[in-house]
Amino acid sequence: MPLALFALAISAFGIGTTEFIINGLLPELADDFGMTIPAAGLLVSGYAIGVAIGGPPLTMLGARLPRKTMLIALMGLFIAGNLLSALAPSYGVLMVGRFLAAFAHGAYFGVGSVVAADLVAPQKRASAIALMFTGLTLANVVGVPLGTWIGQAFGWRSTFWVVVGIGIVALIGVIALVPRQPRPEGAGIRGELATFKKGSVWLALAMTVFGFAPVFAIITFIAPIMTGVGGFSPGAVPVVMALFGVGLVVGNLVGGKLADRAVMPAIYGSVALLAGLSVVVALVAGNQIAFVVAIMLFGAAGFATASPLQTRVLDAAAGAPLLASAANIGAFNVGNALGSFVAGLTIDAGLGYVAPAWTAAVLGVVGLGVAGIAGLQARRHALVTA
Repeated sequence: MPLALFALAISAFGIGTTEFIINGLLPELADDFGMTIPAAGLLVSGYAIGVAIGGPPLTMLGARLPRKTMLIALMGLFIAGNLLSALAPSYGVLMVGRFLAAFAHGAYFGVGSVVAADLVAPQKRASAIALMFTGLTLANVVGVPLGTWIGQAFGWRSTFWVVVGIGIVALIGVIALVPRQPRPEGAGIRGELATFKKGSVWLALAMTVFGFAPVFAIITFIAPIMTGVGGFSPGAVPVVMALFGVGLVVGNLVGGKLADRAVMPAIYGSVALLAGLSVVVALVAGNQIAFVVAIMLFGAAGFATASPLQTRVLDAAAGAPLLASAANIGAFNVGNALGSFVAGLTIDAGLGYVAPAWTAAVLGVVGLGVAGIAGLQARRHALVTA
């Protein structure tokens, strides 16, 4: 794998850290700005909205630029957003900083996926994307716990300064290691928008939404599931989340290898496994040892879907993949929001803390159904064009 992929992975590590770190720093932020923790928690949902709505427009604006130039500009925007967050004198300014970083997030992963895929032979594209995404998974295992400790020990602003440093290292890596790639024929806003006339692109985006939604349906409510059903102490939650993160790392790399062999079978298998493990999580929620094993496997299945889903979008949008790739990063975040929202409704309806796991299973089945429709369409298209 080219060294340029490691520069992209460092960027992903910084982006993933800044996305999730806010969860561990909510008490400090709420205290500093004199607000409730739920109010401070809007920084989490605000970031997700920024990723979903900011990535595609930024990608369109830069569609005529060389891809390396786009990566440099986006990493500069990411650094600026975190620098503003570190210096924020008020909650409003901090939210603006989070939005800037989120805008860079959506576009960077979209463009970075295309660059990563083009750096290697066609049969290794999914593994290249998975290697980039490894930075995101490692952020959950290393970046978030370490950043939380730094923020609690030295103040929440110190965490953002560390992320700024990571962003600078990543920027230097991109400048030094990522080669300039020729702009493909037909590149530009019109060509990128034209890909959305393809039904296969929309089916790929729908697969991402429903195929990844089960992950956040469970993980959003893992603390009440553990403490309210499994009898875990609150102190065990970070430990289990770290093990879940280990599962993410392993599953991400395995998913990339499988997708290199065959993309759609990798999607069928990973989404089906995710749905099945959601049922297992529901059934063993009261058994601590079995639950820990199940949640690690669930994490592995969850991110085994990531690179196959991203690769499928690139395949569907062949010729002008930048905007579709960025839109798919937004689709992951729509899936995050959908999973946590629907699962929350089941708890509000009085169905108990195990209900999110059953919700995840249903969402996974829907995702598998969408994947089946996409596979049938792809086969019909292949027969027509043969």
